[in-house]
Amino acid sequence: MMITTPTAIDSLHIRYLEQIKAIDSTENGQDVRQGLQQDAKTLPPRYFYDEKGSLLFEDICNLPEYYPTRTEAGILQEYALDIASITGNCELVELGSGSSSKTRFLLNAYQTLYSSLNYVPIDVSGEILTASAKQLLSDYSTLKVRGLVGTYEQALAQLTPSSLSARIILFLGSTLGNFCPQQSDRFLAQIINTLQPGDYFLLGIDLQKPKTILEAAYNDSQGVTAAFNLNMLAHLNWRFRGNFDLNNFVHRAIYNEQEARIEMYLDCLRSHQVRLESLDLTVEFRQGESILTEISRKFNLDTLTQNLQQRGLSLLSTQTDPREWFGVILCRK
Repeated sequence: MMITTPTAIDSLHIRYLEQIKAIDSTENGQDVRQGLQQDAKTLPPRYFYDEKGSLLFEDICNLPEYYPTRTEAGILQEYALDIASITGNCELVELGSGSSSKTRFLLNAYQTLYSSLNYVPIDVSGEILTASAKQLLSDYSTLKVRGLVGTYEQALAQLTPSSLSARIILFLGSTLGNFCPQQSDRFLAQIINTLQPGDYFLLGIDLQKPKTILEAAYNDSQGVTAAFNLNMLAHLNWRFRGNFDLNNFVHRAIYNEQEARIEMYLDCLRSHQVRLESLDLTVEFRQGESILTEISRKFNLDTLTQNLQQRGLSLLSTQTDPREWFGVILCRK
């Protein structure tokens, strides 16, 4: 499915990948079935992001306790011109673009140095992607947007060749931390396979820091993260005709120091049964049982940069904030 704006028909194209791809094990809910039938129940983080979930995450990014977004934004604001100078004019491809708020620092830099702007935002929420793309087009006169609505894997597999001599893939927000090591390895392999020689990869990562700071960031005083976590169950109800009662669960986030990762759970308050009609699945929950909904690994900067170089990426620059809470890495294939 393709949509265009009537006022900028040559500048905005959005393609819905899920509607042109055959149903796979992710789309038909087998990942939900598998996760909820394990002894230690899990749910994939992708189900956070219906329209409401995407908006709640934007709210999280503005919370006083949630440092990653503003810290990474500060790094990008300071070094965006340096990044654009290093890469030259190239197509910007962003995985998990959301509202594209931090991307504006890069768009500003590329617009300052070059005459044209090509941007490919990728997100699972078509509503958020379309709204942000239209706003960007009104703010950047030379911008062309080719949005892709779908998962990272779908989008990377279906990227068309860039009209410019190179592209830079942006993976900001430390989303890499949401993958376990095996998933991270597969994801980075797909990134490297997608890049052509001379293309660039810009990666934002959350760095290791004291437990008190980390746990406060995922247990905010306003309860927005709790609402975001619980909304996953509402999304499952809608998508798979379920009857999760959100009042039967409570949000909890802890820092696992041994694994250097935040773990986010939904804890069951009372024993009960849940039915997901579209999956023909009935799940028994015991009081005190938990569903792991997200991990967020925190990285050692030196270890990760060595890993990237071993995979064939040349390290061009590494930037951090003054407290060294967050890092932004620029590489080239």
